[in-house]
Amino acid sequence: MNDANIIRLYNDRDERAITETKEKYGNYCYSIAYNILGNDEDAKEVVNDAYLAVWKAIPPENPHYFSSFIGKITRNIAFNRHRQRSAKKRNGSVADISLEELTECLSTAKTLEAELEEKDLTRILDEFLLSISARDRRVFVRRYWYLDKISDISEKYSYSESKVKMILLRTRKKLIEKLRKENIK
Repeated sequence: MNDANIIRLYNDRDERAITETKEKYGNYCYSIAYNILGNDEDAKEVVNDAYLAVWKAIPPENPHYFSSFIGKITRNIAFNRHRQRSAKKRNGSVADISLEELTECLSTAKTLEAELEEKDLTRILDEFLLSISARDRRVFVRRYWYLDKISDISEKYSYSESKVKMILLRTRKKLIEKLRKENIK
């Protein structure tokens, strides 16, 4: 079933919407949640919470890109769960490591959260991602949006791990430069 039909089911309050969403995007959402949490049970719970959140959001929301919409909801719920778990003890997960790598681009996690609320940062990040090569963008997004391990990115694109690390390092440096030009850093 295509996304427009799935959204129509949500708007009609037809429970098949969740079944169709699960069938089409279940693995995608699980992958996002698992990469952040590193725990099968938590990832499954997050995905179920995401289905409920989408059910509550549509209507009134009418997402143009349903895959991005559900991916973002899943990611946000997984990060909230991760923060709750990490509040007690930092566990060195892939999410922690990936976010640590980005701290050099923005001053602190608190500042990052505040800045992420501003529309300018979203615009700047969009411009930045469009300004870099497709290869660098794919690697950057896999690492910092999907929180893939470097070894997984390496395998996915048939690059050495050192090449992936170098792409990420150079891309972060470019991001820092862009943020400085925009007076964010």
